[in-house]
Amino acid sequence: MMNNQFSQYLSDFLALFFPEICAGCGHVLVRQEKQLCTSCLFHLPITNFHLDLNNQVARQLWGKFPFENATAMLLLKKETRVERILYQIKYANRPQLAYFLGRQYGETLVKSLVFTNVDVIIPIPLHKKKLKKRGYNQSFYLAKGIGMALSKPVLEHGLIRVGESVSQTKKSRLERYDNVQNVFLCADGHSLKGKRVLLVDDVLTTGATLTAAAEQLIAAGCTISVLTLARA
Repeated sequence: MMNNQFSQYLSDFLALFFPEICAGCGHVLVRQEKQLCTSCLFHLPITNFHLDLNNQVARQLWGKFPFENATAMLLLKKETRVERILYQIKYANRPQLAYFLGRQYGETLVKSLVFTNVDVIIPIPLHKKKLKKRGYNQSFYLAKGIGMALSKPVLEHGLIRVGESVSQTKKSRLERYDNVQNVFLCADGHSLKGKRVLLVDDVLTTGATLTAAAEQLIAAGCTISVLTLARA
């Protein structure tokens, strides 16, 4: 009891000088809040795509590669809290924010029984140079949160990024597909054969990256489902 009280006092003392900031709005978090304030959590544009097999993500990926289910947790628009959250995850050294949101969404998926039949979760990998520069792979932390909620293993190195693609931000749709051709390699196709794989990435834009990654897993004999934190 005394240890718990001391820990709380220490936490409160440190918060005076190093307060935790909400990734969505920048306001200081109160004691019970983690990563996002109550207001930002309440106003997140949750898609509920997992309840609709013909949702926007699924329709966007139709014809690119075969998959069982596809979903995204949030809708991404410019100059919104979701854009700020994604920036914090990728560029402000907040991987635990990705884990937090992954676990939140995973708990929603458990309740609906969607994606609970997957065998393993595989995040889209970063190239080793970008991983070294950033220090972490945000998609891996997102996958960890989902895996914790779904009680499914996360295979961090199920895919390897063997080619270094440049930023997709200012490329056309066709250029995005060319940019990620042959950049992924399935690390152990033999052990993955016949597995239902949940492929996880942070953002869906054109689907080029997910398509290139999924093709490698499908060639190894996997059945694919797709989950992203946001859809642009």
